[in-house]
Amino acid sequence: MQVTPTPVLKLIDEFSRLPGVGPKTASRLTFYLLRNPADRAVALADALRELHEKVLFCSQCFNITETDPCPVCSDEHRSQSIICVVEEPLDVLAIERTRDYHGLYHVLHGVIAPVEGIGPEDLRVAELVERVRSKGDEVREIIIATNPNLEGEATAMYIARQFQGGAVKITRLARGLPVGGDLEYADEITLSRALSGRSEM
Repeated sequence: MQVTPTPVLKLIDEFSRLPGVGPKTASRLTFYLLRNPADRAVALADALRELHEKVLFCSQCFNITETDPCPVCSDEHRSQSIICVVEEPLDVLAIERTRDYHGLYHVLHGVIAPVEGIGPEDLRVAELVERVRSKGDEVREIIIATNPNLEGEATAMYIARQFQGGAVKITRLARGLPVGGDLEYADEITLSRALSGRSEM
């Protein structure tokens, strides 16, 4: 005999498919929605539906947007000579929060991860190469802002090789000690990069 109603089990199952959501969290979310007024669940359902109906990828940078091209690509006040390459749309948000970057973006939608069967052809690398080529001499610098892990490094090196020998300057985000961090807790690689990337005071 099934004690839990089928719609409840179905929602728990769907929630548990989300990254970082285990069966217990999925159950808590489901019963939270069940306890609250129906309009809250309807609002969630509407938001999920609109996510796929109204959000698309920019044809130039592949960031998420409601209009094509996206607000960043269509902003005439942003520098057209610099492109920051990131892994995911969330990385664009993180960089935008600094308010220090005023160039364009290119979102790869992942990194090279052979163990997971993800190669360069699964990313938006070819589109980046074509984008830079089509702009001629307009693009002067590409900032590679992939994460400082094995996959991010492999992806950064692959992208850099695509532009080897060209006129475009390839740079990598500086890495070092986090603000508020203690030297004694920093690993050797972070300390080494902090030393080599030191700047004059």
